[in-house]
Parts: sequence; C-alpha cells; structure tokens
Amino acid sequence: MEPGPGARPGFSGRAVLVLAVTALVAVGLDQLVKELSTKGLTEGEPVRILGGLIYLSLLRNSGAAFSLGSGYTWVFPLVTLTVIGWITWMAVRLRSVPWAIALGLVLGGALGNLGDRVFRAPSPFQGHVVDMISMFGPYAEYFAVFNVADACLSVGVVLAVLLELTGRQRDGSRMVRTAKSAKTEKAEKTA
Repeated sequence: MEPGPGARPGFSGRAVLVLAVTALVAVGLDQLVKELSTKGLTEGEPVRILGGLIYLSLLRNSGAAFSLGSGYTWVFPLVTLTVIGWITWMAVRLRSVPWAIALGLVLGGALGNLGDRVFRAPSPFQGHVVDMISMFGPYAEYFAVFNVADACLSVGVVLAVLLELTGRQRDGSRMVRTAKSAKTEKAEKTA
C-alpha cells in the first residue's frame, strides 16, 4: 500500500493543538470526577444509578485493569512515561485531527492515572488509582471498576485501531491500494 494523494509530511499546529486540548480536557474531567468521588462516595457503600446499569463504587486500585499486577505498582508509571514519550514523538509528525483526538485521549488517560500513581497514597510512584464506575453491578461483579482516565484510554485506543484499519495516516493522508500492492498481496497469500 502506498500513501494516497495529498500526503502532507511535516508538522501541523492545528493537530497538535487538538491533541493538547483533548488531553487537557480528559485530565481535567478525570481529576474532577476523582475529587468528587473521594469526597462524596464512601468505600463499601455503592450508589446505584440508571436503574442499576451503573454503580458508583469507590475503590483504590494498585494494579491495572481487573487489579492485574497489584504487586508491581512501580512499573505502571514507567510504562506511562514511555507512552507519553511516544505520543510526544508522534506529535511532531501529526497532521490528522482524528489521530490527534485518538492520541489526545490516550495521553489524557495516561496522565490522569499517572497523577494518581505519583501523588496518591500509599507513597510516591506507588499510589493507588481512584476508580469509581462499575457497570451492571457494584464492585466489578460483571466488569472491571474504572475511571474517566481508563475510559479515555480505551476510547482513544479503539479510535486509533479504527483509523489504522481504514487507512487513515497520522500525516493526514489515506493509504490506497494500488494494482501493484493488490497483486503483491495475492502472490504472498498463494506462496
């Protein structure tokens, strides 16, 4: 596959601005909801809303989703810093607004949870992430308890996968199939 017509290599201030604003909104909303949750919810007393579709269940999670890796809390900030570095590197080449939104959501989600890991109890770089949203039942009976940052990360990753699958490039171009690339793919499949 070759880049489609109109490929525009280089930097786009608009795309970087969209990425930054998306990340800031995600972090701000995440921190606001966490602050309201820690002040307004009590651990062990879930609040049922929307007829039981959602429960607000305050938890402090030392691991990743489903509390995986609970004994390795210190690893998560390192992974997050790697993701932040990669997104920063990508921003220099970014010209696509949809990609900017996807990467902004991932960046905002990563930064939201990194703030918890660095600044919350029990200690710096081993802090527990505040989670509060539980679907279909309290305390992860049916699905992991999550927060706004987790939701932003998930939506950003899904959007990035969809952009990849539809051939949308980070430079604003679209991958197009040429007769040559189709023949090459067919020959590789039969080989």
